[in-house]
Amino acid sequence: MNTFQLSCFLAVAEYLSFARAAQQLHVTHPAVSQQIQSLEKELNVKLFQRTTRSVKLTEEGKAFLNDARQIVAISDRAKKRFDSAAPRDIETLALGFYNFPCMFTLADALEQLRAERPALHPRLQVIPFQHIYRLLEEGDLDAVVGFKEPSSVKIAAVYKEFAKVPLVCVCSSRHPLAGQAEVTLDALKQERLALLVPPKASRSMAQLQGQLMGDRPPSEFYFCESAESISVLVSAGYGISVLPDLLVPEMPLIARVPLAGVEPTSFGIYYRSLQGNPALKAFVACAKECFL
Repeated sequence: MNTFQLSCFLAVAEYLSFARAAQQLHVTHPAVSQQIQSLEKELNVKLFQRTTRSVKLTEEGKAFLNDARQIVAISDRAKKRFDSAAPRDIETLALGFYNFPCMFTLADALEQLRAERPALHPRLQVIPFQHIYRLLEEGDLDAVVGFKEPSSVKIAAVYKEFAKVPLVCVCSSRHPLAGQAEVTLDALKQERLALLVPPKASRSMAQLQGQLMGDRPPSEFYFCESAESISVLVSAGYGISVLPDLLVPEMPLIARVPLAGVEPTSFGIYYRSLQGNPALKAFVACAKECFL
């Protein structure tokens, strides 16, 4: 079944004449007859009752009429989409993120980029840590935005920093720690902990969580899929957490307490190369400017 067959069928159904249908379609009468016969053979039904004096739709033809109209309309719409005289250039930029808070931080940079490159179509994806750098290496992502990994993690990419992000203790505003000016990691080792599940945590975060867990039993930990779910448990008093300040959502019952003696973590972007990728180069420049 093809659209020419359907167009012939619709023309004959409209004019109830093979000759007028052929005239309308600018083809010969035999060509229309051949297309109708081929369509009837494929559908295994008679679509028209034909005599020397008249042409009428059969009951099967009436039932098929609406289907034929819809198929032809969809085909015409698909052709029209690509026949437009408007510019067709689409510039893509595929960015991977560990989580949604990291993605949200780039909204200003993307807004600036939209003004500079109106043909840009950003593709933003949240991908688990264990897969994200493989996708970057295979070319499915142009870049990965997140926290810098330890040197022990081998990543075949260039890293550029956007900002230094402090690590904070996240606790309920009613927790005794909430009133302190700062807190040490040692002071947190006896607290129940709300932690990111390992697949959702970068290697550096997983190392810090392991340091806090020590040899304590699993009953003292609450593993969460996101920083948002951690914040809900923390606000409900289930425990405390340690997160980069960038990941902590704004919530009225949440307190952020600076960590003493802990260096800020680097937040930035991993990419293979800026050569031949002007959209990525422009994005990196916009992001650095927005963070500054």
